[in-house]
Amino acid sequence: MILSWEVLSESALREVIGFLVRLIEFAGALIIFVGAVWAFVQFLRAGVGGRGKVEGFNRIRLSLGRFLVLGLEFQLAGDVLRTAVAPSFTEIGQLAAIAAIRTALNYFLGREIAQERAEIEQSDTTPPSSSKGLPT
Repeated sequence: MILSWEVLSESALREVIGFLVRLIEFAGALIIFVGAVWAFVQFLRAGVGGRGKVEGFNRIRLSLGRFLVLGLEFQLAGDVLRTAVAPSFTEIGQLAAIAAIRTALNYFLGREIAQERAEIEQSDTTPPSSSKGLPT
């Protein structure tokens, strides 16, 4: 009996990975879509409900940013997985460009989320009776 270490041929492995990539990219797109719908519904509720305060909109933006960051991470995971089996130099170059762009987006979104969170926490701890720059 001859044992073979090759469980799947390269073409079969490419098909399986192709399916997994589509699944992961779909998950990322779904996360972004759900986040956008959620943010839009919250935006409508804040605007129609008469609570159109800046703090409320900042909270919505913060939540939407979290969805975007998570969705982009899934998209990047799909790109990395796509190049897992015998990538060409062209595929490696494309992955590097895509990874750089998505990493930059994630970095700036993460920075903005941290800044928004700090502003929201600061406004939550500021007493409501304080007048910012208005004479008393």
